[in-house]
Amino acid sequence: METNTINQVRKIHFTCIGKGHGAPCTPATKEDWEALRRESWLAQMCARIERGDDELKHRLPVWTPHCSEFKDNHRAVADAVRPLRRLMLDFDEKGHTDEIKARLLEASPLVVLLIEESVRRGTHVLVELPEGMTAEEAQALMKEATGFEPDAAVKDVARCIYMVPESHTRYVNAKLFEVEEGCEPKIRPTSNERKDAPVDLHELKIQPSFKGIPYSSIITEWWRRNGGEPAEGERNVKLHKLAVNLRAICDNKKEVLMQVMPRFGLSETELKSVVDSACKEEPKGISKLMQQIIDALELGIASDEIEDAEAVAEETGVKVNVRTLPIGLKESLVGVPVSMHMPVLCGVLPIAAAYADLVEVEYCDGNTHHLGLMSIIRGEQASNKSVVKNAVDIWRRQLEEEDAIARKREEEWKEQKKSRKANEKAPEDPHVLIRMVPVTVSCSTLLKRFKNAQGHTLYSFGEELDTLRKTNGAGSWSSKYDIYRLSFDRGEWGQDYNSDQAESGVVNVAYNWTMLGTNGALYKCFKSDNIENGLSSRVLIAEMPDSSFSKMPKFGKRSAEDEAKIQEAVTRLRSVSGLVDTPRLRKAIEAWVEEKRVEAAKDIDHVKDTYRKRAAVIGFRCGVIFHLLSGKDKETKACLDFARMMADYCLNQQIKAFGDALSNQYIDARDEGQRYSQNHSVFDQLPPTFTMDNLRALKGRTCGETGMRVIISRWTRDRWIEKIEKGRWKKQTVS
Repeated sequence: METNTINQVRKIHFTCIGKGHGAPCTPATKEDWEALRRESWLAQMCARIERGDDELKHRLPVWTPHCSEFKDNHRAVADAVRPLRRLMLDFDEKGHTDEIKARLLEASPLVVLLIEESVRRGTHVLVELPEGMTAEEAQALMKEATGFEPDAAVKDVARCIYMVPESHTRYVNAKLFEVEEGCEPKIRPTSNERKDAPVDLHELKIQPSFKGIPYSSIITEWWRRNGGEPAEGERNVKLHKLAVNLRAICDNKKEVLMQVMPRFGLSETELKSVVDSACKEEPKGISKLMQQIIDALELGIASDEIEDAEAVAEETGVKVNVRTLPIGLKESLVGVPVSMHMPVLCGVLPIAAAYADLVEVEYCDGNTHHLGLMSIIRGEQASNKSVVKNAVDIWRRQLEEEDAIARKREEEWKEQKKSRKANEKAPEDPHVLIRMVPVTVSCSTLLKRFKNAQGHTLYSFGEELDTLRKTNGAGSWSSKYDIYRLSFDRGEWGQDYNSDQAESGVVNVAYNWTMLGTNGALYKCFKSDNIENGLSSRVLIAEMPDSSFSKMPKFGKRSAEDEAKIQEAVTRLRSVSGLVDTPRLRKAIEAWVEEKRVEAAKDIDHVKDTYRKRAAVIGFRCGVIFHLLSGKDKETKACLDFARMMADYCLNQQIKAFGDALSNQYIDARDEGQRYSQNHSVFDQLPPTFTMDNLRALKGRTCGETGMRVIISRWTRDRWIEKIEKGRWKKQTVS
C-alpha cells in the first residue's frame, strides 16, 4: 500500500460503527458518525432508557474508540487491523459531565479528544494514550485531574461503546477524526523487516487468550497477587518473573510472550532481552499461583478465593461459575465472598421468578409450569445472612416503587371511607395491585391481594423465620402451609366467611418468597409431624457457611453500573410472556432426575427418592430464569450446567435439613446417623448372586420384610436382577 493511500485512509476512517453489540463493525467516517448521532430515533431511544426502559439499551448502535478497522468487520482483539493509541474512560458518577469537562479543559494531563454524557448520565472521556503509557497509568492521571474514579477495567482494542445523541456531546477535538501516527495497518513485514518486528497474531494464528481468558486479565490478577505493578527500579526483575510464569501458558514460545507481555516503557529490544532470559530457564510447567489464577478466572472470582471455592465444592458438591452467569445473577454476587454465593443466588432467584410471572414453560412430563420458587436461607446468629438481604433489596426496587403508588391510593380510599358521613355512599374499592406483602400478612389480606393480582405473582421477603412462626398461631400457620404448598404450582385456595369483615373467595395462588432464619427456627417450623406435608420438598434451602471461630469475611460493594444491570435484568424478565420452549433444558433435567432415581434405587434411599422429584423441578425453573436472562434463542451449555447445579444443591440441602425427620416417618432407623455418610450403594454391596438373607443383612435393621420384597420386585422390573431360583437372584449389568 502506498504512503499516500495510508494517509488518505487515516483522514477518512477514524472509528467503526455497528448496529448493535454483537453486529459487524464497519469502518466509519466523521460524516457517518455525526449523521448517526443526529438521528431523531436515537435521541428517543436514549430518552426512554434514561426513564428506565433498560431493555432498549442493548439495541443501541455502537462505535469503537480504540480501533478504526477490523478484519472482516469482526470486532475482536485478534482481528484488530488498525488499532488506535487512545483510551476511553468511563466515569459512573451521574450528573458530573459538565464539572469533569471544566476541570479537563482547564488542565488535562492528556490530550482530550471527546467528552460526552453517557446514556445513564455518566461521563465518557476519550484521550490520546502517549507512547509507552499504560491504560492504568492514564486512568490514575485522569482520576487525579477530575477528582472522580474512572472504571478500573483495562479496555482492550476491541472495546465498543454505545452511541449517544449529538445533544450528549460536551466537547469534540478535531483530532478525534484523525488517526495518529504509528497506527498503520497490521500488514505482513518483508523478509528484511521480520527479524526485529513483533509477530502478527494472524500470521501465528494465536488468540490473545488462554482457555478463553484474556492474557490481560491473567496479568492483571498476577500483579494483584504479587505486590502490584512494578515500581521504578524493579521493572525488569518483576517482568522477568512474570515472563517465567507466563510462558507455561504461552506454549513456551517467545513470540507469543512478546505479544502478551506488558512493556511499562521498555523498547522492543529491551523486552526481547527479558523474554529471552526468562525462556532460558528449564520449563517447570504451570506454577501453583498461576494455576490458581487460571482456575479462579475460569470461575470469575479472585484468585485468592480459589481455595475457598474448592472447600465449598467439597462441602456442598457444587461450584458456582460466576463468569458464565447471565446479567443480574452475576451482579448479585459482586462483593460477595465465595462461601456465600449459593445462599445469595438462592435468595434472589424467587424474586427473579416473580418478575417472570407471565412466562409459561413445558416441563419434562408434558405439564405446563409457571415459575413458582420459595427459598429459606438458614444460618446461626451473626452468620452474615444480611448479604442475601442486600442483594434482594436491589432486585425488589421496581416492585417497591410500584407498590408505593398503589398503597397510597389504597390509604386514600380508606381515609375517604372512614371520614364519610353516615348517609353517604362508601367510595368504591380501587382494587389496587400490591405485589410485595409482608410474610406475616393475614390469610384474609393475602386473599384480597391474590384477588387483585391481575395474574401476577406476589412476593415476600422475611428477615426472621422465627418472627413468622411466632406471629402465626397454630391455625394460621397451618393455613400458611397450605398456601405455600399450593403456590408451587398455582393451585386453588380460598375461604368462605359469612361476614363483611373477612375476605372470602377462591383464587389461584401465585406466591414466591425468600426467608432468612436460624437453624432453630427452621426446625421449629418443620417438625417431624408435618415434614411429610410436602412443603419441605418444595422449598429451596441454602445454608450460610459456618462462622464458628472463623476470620471476619471481607465484603465488596456493587457499583452503580452493577445495580443498573440488575434493574436491566428485572426489565428483561418482565418483558417476556407466553410459552417459552426449552427442549434442551427439559432433556438435561430429565436425565438428571433419572440419574438420581437410579442412585436412590441402588441405595434403597426413600428420602432421596422423595426429594429428587421436586429438586428437579426447582433446578429446571432456575434454569429457565438463567435462560431468560441470557437473552439467547436456545439454552446454552452454561444454562444447562446451572440448572443441574441448582438441582444438585437443592437435593443435597433438603436431605441435609429434613432427611432425618422424613426418614423417621418411613422407618425406625437406629443407625440413621450413618445413612447420609458417603457409603457404598446397597445394590453394589450385594454379591453377584444373592439371597434375601444377603439383602436382610444389609437393610434388615432399617427396612421391613415387605419393603425388601418391594425392592426386589422393582429391581426385577428394571432388569437389574433376574431370578435364578426360589429365593435367589443374579445381578445384571446396570447402565
